Amino acid sequence: MKKRGGKKGWGLFVYAILYLAFLYIPVLFLPLFSFNNSMFISFPLSGFTTQWYAQMWHDQEVQRALGNSLKVGAAAAIISTMLGLPAAKALTRYPVPGKGALIGFVNLPLFIPEIVLGISLLILLNWAAIPLSLITVVIGHITVCVPFAITVLMSRMDGFDKSLEEASLDLGENGWMTFWRVTFPLVLPGIVSALLLTFMVSFDDFLIAYFLAGTQVTLPIYIWAQLRFPFKLPTVLALGALILLVSCVLVVTAEWVRSLGQRGRTVVGA
Repeated sequence: MKKRGGKKGWGLFVYAILYLAFLYIPVLFLPLFSFNNSMFISFPLSGFTTQWYAQMWHDQEVQRALGNSLKVGAAAAIISTMLGLPAAKALTRYPVPGKGALIGFVNLPLFIPEIVLGISLLILLNWAAIPLSLITVVIGHITVCVPFAITVLMSRMDGFDKSLEEASLDLGENGWMTFWRVTFPLVLPGIVSALLLTFMVSFDDFLIAYFLAGTQVTLPIYIWAQLRFPFKLPTVLALGALILLVSCVLVVTAEWVRSLGQRGRTVVGA
C-alpha cells in the first residue's frame, strides 16, 4: 500500500511539474528576449543589452499610456472594493433570500466573454450619450472587478466571530463605529488583497478598454498597437517583461496579505 501510494504521489508531482512548465516556460521567453541585442526574436541570442529598457523609459507615449492605466486601475480597484465590502458583509452576516442565486448573478460578468461585455457596454454608453474616455473604461472595469472583490472579502469575513461585533454594540457603540473599530481592522488584510487583485485585473484588461477608451490609450491597447511595427517589438518585449514582474509581485503580495489575515483570524478565534 505504501509503495502504491508513493508511486501515485510521484505521478502527481511529475504531472504538476509538467503542467507548470507548459504554462510558464513560454512566458519566460518574454524577459529573455527583452535583453537580446537584436530586433529579431530568434536563437541564438545576439548578445546582452538593456537599450530596449532605456528606450521604453524615455518613450513619452509609453509614459502616457502607463499613466492612464494607473489612473484607471486605481479608480476601479478603490470603487470595486468599496462596493464589494458592504455586499460581502451582507452576504456573510445576514440571512439573504436566494443567497446562492444572488452570488451567481454577481459573478455572472466573469463568465460572459469580455468581447460581448465590451460591445454591450459600448452600446449602452452610446445610447446614454456618454462620451468614451477613461471614465467609461473605469465603469467597464468595475463590472468585472466587483465580483473579484466580493469573493476575496467574503472569504475573509466567512467565519468571522460575530460576538466581537455584538460585544461592541452591547458596550454602547453604534453600528458605524463598531464597523470602524472592530470589523474594519480585522478585515483589513482582505481589503488590501481585494485592492491589489482588482487593480491587477483592471491594469491588465485589454478588450473592455479597447471598446470604451475612445482616443485615450491604456497600456494594453498601446502594446497591441505597437505589435504592427517590427522595429517597436523589442521595446514592447521590455515593457511586457516589466509588467510580468510587477504582476507577479502584486500576486505574491496579495496572497501574503491574505495569509496574514487568515493567521490573524486563527489567533483571534483561539
